[in-house]
Amino acid sequence: MATIKDVAKLAGVGLGTASRVVSGKGSVSPATLARVKKAIDELGFRPSHAARALLSGTSRMVGVYIPVLSGTFYTPILQIIDTELRAAGVHMVLAFGVGLGDERRQAIEGVEFLVERGCDGLVVMTSALLEEDVAALGAKSGQLVALNHSFDSMSNQCFTVDHTLGGRLAARALLDHKHRKIAVVEGPRQLEDNRARIDGFMSELRDNGIDPAKIWRLESDFSPAGGWAAAKQLLDSGYPCTALFCANDEMAVGALSYFQEAGIRVPHDLSVLGYDDTPSAAFSAPRLTSVHMPWREMTQNGINALLNLCYDMRRPVTREFPVSVTLRASLAKAPSAKRKAA
Repeated sequence: MATIKDVAKLAGVGLGTASRVVSGKGSVSPATLARVKKAIDELGFRPSHAARALLSGTSRMVGVYIPVLSGTFYTPILQIIDTELRAAGVHMVLAFGVGLGDERRQAIEGVEFLVERGCDGLVVMTSALLEEDVAALGAKSGQLVALNHSFDSMSNQCFTVDHTLGGRLAARALLDHKHRKIAVVEGPRQLEDNRARIDGFMSELRDNGIDPAKIWRLESDFSPAGGWAAAKQLLDSGYPCTALFCANDEMAVGALSYFQEAGIRVPHDLSVLGYDDTPSAAFSAPRLTSVHMPWREMTQNGINALLNLCYDMRRPVTREFPVSVTLRASLAKAPSAKRKAA
């Protein structure tokens, strides 16, 4: 396999000159450039990743940390990240929560793994990291972007969506369909974005004369299995309701599955509303009405900001992302008589 030394020898130039041509840094005369490129073509020279990193001073890799590698939420976001990076000639390296320790320890170790692999920049999508963990990264924190979470110390590098508004829009969708007896399955209460969407939802109900204290609520884990189990508990409780709001689509899809098995007709007997508007929402049975969160726009702008920080690409960056509700078959007008859970 040809090396950079072989290229220099065939082109009749010094090793430094050949390296400048390969890296694209530094000046060489047009004639010398032509000779080196001709030698590269004749030898079929292709620098290894390590060689390119050494010559350019960058690895052309961006590390991405997510808490879990499962479900339908993170996969589309990872696809967006990978597509944007590849279009810019950069590759993605992925780390996710695994091993011993709590969520914070797993996040710290995941980020350390990415730094040790020589990633030029970092994308983190977790609420487990604290301000002190970001500070511990030193200079590398200047090449870090946070998605769906904010750090006061680097607010310009954080990209989030308005979950409080998302929660309010969820409640408004139910109220507009005349639902006033509502059940709620929320995600883990320690998660900031879950709290924001539930707070927004309850605030909208309160503003419309519904006491949040009288709402049937259950904490779950954002998984389809959690939604299934929550739906069973709702029916077993005997709580009379006409609509169920699930704080993410995965729980909503699990709930739909249980209701179908239990003989509950959605939306004739009970309407179901999800949150996130992930691809699964469009293909559930019935198709799931969901709060559309602008994950694509948030992610693309976060990646643009990181590419600017790492490679001075001067890409456009915006921070305002619209939130809406995608209406599908799982939401209908409330029946005239409240359904009592079996």
